[in-house]
Formats: sequence, C-alpha cells, structure tokens
Amino acid sequence: MRKFTSPRLVVATHNAGKLVEIADLLKPYGVELSSNADHGLPEPEETETTFVGNARIKAHAAAKATGLPALADDSGIEIDGLDGAPGVYTADWAETPNGRDFVMAMTRSWNALEAAGAPEPRTARFCSTLVLAWPDGHDEVFAGVMAGQIVWPMRGEQGHGYDPIFQPEGYDVTFGEMDRWEKNKISHRADAFTKLVAGCFA
Repeated sequence: MRKFTSPRLVVATHNAGKLVEIADLLKPYGVELSSNADHGLPEPEETETTFVGNARIKAHAAAKATGLPALADDSGIEIDGLDGAPGVYTADWAETPNGRDFVMAMTRSWNALEAAGAPEPRTARFCSTLVLAWPDGHDEVFAGVMAGQIVWPMRGEQGHGYDPIFQPEGYDVTFGEMDRWEKNKISHRADAFTKLVAGCFA
C-alpha cells in the first residue's frame, strides 16, 4: 500500500460540509488541503453505478488536473426496504432546478417505504468509499459503513443530507440530532478514514 508523503492534498469536492468534515479528520497530519472549487475544477460526470467507481472518477480527475494527490469520497444511503435505493443516486434524489432539497428526498424515501409496506425496523446503512489517487494514476480504496434504521418524522437540525431520518445502530438519536464531533467519530466516513489513515498515513 502506498504511503501519503505529499504536504498538499486536493479534496475532490465542491461540498463545503464534506470539506470541513475531512479537514477535521486529517487535522493531526498537518496536510494542506484545498478543494475542487479552490482550483476552479468542474464536477466530473459521475457515470458509474458503484460508490468506488464514482469516487475513482472524481479523485483521478482532480489529481490529473492539479498534479497533486487527490482524495474523493462517494457516499450515500442504502435502504433495505427500497432494494438498496437510493444508493449511488442519493444526491440525485434531492436534485431540483433550484439546487438540492434533502427534505424532499427524505420525504420521497419515507413515502416509498410506506408504499412498499416495508416492515419495521426499516434498516439502512450509510456507505462511504474513499479513493486516494496520485497524478501517476495509482490509487488506494477504503470503504466504510454505518448501519442503522430509517425513522420518521425527521429529527434534528445537525448534519446534512439524510441525517435527520437516520438513526445509527446502538443510538436513540438520529445523525441530525447528534453533535457533529460525535457523529464524525462514528460515521461511515470515519470508518473509511480510519482505514485510510492506517493504510496511507500511519
């Protein structure tokens, strides 16, 4: 496994929330982070049907464009009662002509579960796949998962995306009700990051 030795890293995202979360997780390693937006990079089209496929597209595009190592995350929620949907299309379910509306996406998810008569508990998992890519085309892949269930109504103002309807296993609060630092310790992305750090930074 290739070790990360560069002083700089591009986080291949335009999502400010995701950048902050990744910055928190990498703070101990003294790496200077920048984002796609900082480099004026467009969002590449995510044409794959898996988390790893889309993360690879984003990481390699950023590494090639900047000449720096790049880290991309592709993540989403898989709901068992919807045969794993929305999965890689998690963000797409929130798309509107005026930007992303996750309240609409969460409502759509719950309504689909109700229509399907999905049994309780309505199990689900957040998935995160990290790809660390170098300009020479090499990459390392790390996948993380947080199991839990879908609850209704939405609860909490913290977090982002589907957090207000996801109650992680072993907890009685949703990600939306959880302190950001607490969530960042146990999330699917934290799971993937633990593996990334052990593999490439330790």
